[in-house]
Amino acid sequence: MPDQAVTLDDIRRASDALAGQVVRTPYLASRTLSAISGADVRLKFESQQFTGSFKDRGALNRLLALSEEQRKSGVIAMSAGNHAQGVAYHAGRLGIPATIVMPRGTPYVKVENTEVLGATIILEGQTVEEAYAFAEQHGQRHSLTFVHPYDDAQVIAGQGTIGLEILEDDPDVEMIVAPIGGGGLISGISVAVKAVRPTVEVIGVQAAAYPSMYAAIKGTAPTGAETTIADGITVKAAGTLTRKLIAALVEDIFLVSEEQIERAILLFLEIEKAVTEGAGATPLAALLAHPEYFSGRRVALVVSGANIDPRLLSSVILSGLVRGGRMTRLRIILPDRPGMLSQVSALIGEAEANILDVHHDRAFTGLPVKSANLDVTLETRNAAHIELVRCRLVEAGFDARPLPVEAGISG
Repeated sequence: MPDQAVTLDDIRRASDALAGQVVRTPYLASRTLSAISGADVRLKFESQQFTGSFKDRGALNRLLALSEEQRKSGVIAMSAGNHAQGVAYHAGRLGIPATIVMPRGTPYVKVENTEVLGATIILEGQTVEEAYAFAEQHGQRHSLTFVHPYDDAQVIAGQGTIGLEILEDDPDVEMIVAPIGGGGLISGISVAVKAVRPTVEVIGVQAAAYPSMYAAIKGTAPTGAETTIADGITVKAAGTLTRKLIAALVEDIFLVSEEQIERAILLFLEIEKAVTEGAGATPLAALLAHPEYFSGRRVALVVSGANIDPRLLSSVILSGLVRGGRMTRLRIILPDRPGMLSQVSALIGEAEANILDVHHDRAFTGLPVKSANLDVTLETRNAAHIELVRCRLVEAGFDARPLPVEAGISG
């Protein structure tokens, strides 16, 4: 193993320090995901930490390393999500004053969730970069110790305790797959794993919309202008320390699309009955996107967090139902005369589909005045069931066709 700033001894000391103060999270086999993927799948549920993510580990380990003077002065962190809550929670437990800087556009629910843990919140900067710069300057002015979200040896060592737990729980694991944002999580895991069992492969995953570490390691052009559901790993610049560790110890990095991440979130919900944020679902997304790479191997997926906005989760569920053929929208052209709506409704009911929503439009159709558009949103079983419903309507003399997903209710 190359010379590095974080060692196995650092991670073992972190493990001792964190014992009893963070959750030793469940590590469970998934028979259904194994059957779907062709791999022997195990899940490390870091989503079960008190604040809902693995960030508890690194934040606490960093706080425990503070001197008495630093504890009295307090700490400052910049985060719009999981790191903020990890620092706020453990600083509160330890009696350490904590200030969290968040960008001004941070959703109120994230601000409130952090504030309720006892931290002082400062909303500053239009972007993460501006908030980060302010946090550093504010910390220096007020003698606050800056707790970096990933590019810090103590933080990395804390996250590395996940790797030790996986190896203890599963001596036969062959591959560990973890998300990459700034890289603290996978850096810590890879240091622990490669020191104890070098044959275990460590694979990273990033959202294709924000491939900062992938670009840094592979030498490709970085991007980061898109939005992603995996907001927990939307980091524009790779960390300095984490980049070195990942380059030396991680076998490969996969990129996954938004649709693949959304599908993984829905599968966790349906199969494991587990709520997972976008970043936490990326390992499963990579597994399903590259089945040939993982087939027949014992694979541990690090489910890094569960902090997803309920409204966003609702959208993921609805989109997943549409993609899976369990919800659809048909446009039916009707003769504009009494009884037509009742006839269509009866045909749909006979085909055992459930009507969720109806929109009847005479004015904005471009059709002759004796005709109207009827857009019906249906609950169906699958794509074959959708086609059955459509055929029943066509056989009865109606012009019926599926509407594209992007089409509005009124077309």
